[in-house]
Amino acid sequence: MKCTKCSSKMEEKKDETPEGVSYTYFACTNCGEEIVDMKQLHSVAQKYRELKKYVATVSKWGESIAIRIPKELAEEYGLKPNKRVNLIPEKEAIKITA
Repeated sequence: MKCTKCSSKMEEKKDETPEGVSYTYFACTNCGEEIVDMKQLHSVAQKYRELKKYVATVSKWGESIAIRIPKELAEEYGLKPNKRVNLIPEKEAIKITA
């Protein structure tokens, strides 16, 4: 692939969005121009659709709060009522491990 600005060679590179979605793009070895082609863009869009597939509402439960986990996810990860899980605080998320 050649750069649209300077006609130099472009290299395929990898990066990651702030949400952790990895993607590839092309960067010019001469001028630094970066391009994402439609195939790459569709791939990123599909990954975002998967991230947004499940939505939960935070509810009050006594003095605590609760989040319902959709049945499909609970089955996939082997979560059952009264099973203990670990909550790991991260910079912009809470990770749940079984």
